[in-house]
Amino acid sequence: QVQLVESGGGLVQAGGSLGLSCAASGGTFSSYAMGWFRQAPGKEREFVAVISRLSVTTYYADSVKGRFTISRDNTKNTVYLRMNSLKPEDTAVYYCAAGPRGTSSQSLYEYWGQGTQVTVSS
Repeated sequence: QVQLVESGGGLVQAGGSLGLSCAASGGTFSSYAMGWFRQAPGKEREFVAVISRLSVTTYYADSVKGRFTISRDNTKNTVYLRMNSLKPEDTAVYYCAAGPRGTSSQSLYEYWGQGTQVTVSS
């Protein structure tokens, strides 16, 4: 059983930056692809970014491409999401997830964190 705990959310002005972290425990971190998802108020949860087990491959939603960067440190069992040039529409609860393969499909992720709130003011 893998436990995931996100941190780093908060309030930031539009155009600003924020970094999220997701610490994993209880499993072999390097065995999992890691993804970030988000859910805005009144909307479905959506894919943001994914990174493969050994950081060989990353993939982003079009809405964040060029502004967000996903990375991981397998020695620290942590995945990161660096968010630059933030927009009000990036406001959401951000979740990290672990799964056997890198994909944008939420159903293929086995473990989820509790989420961290990111609010971007205009």
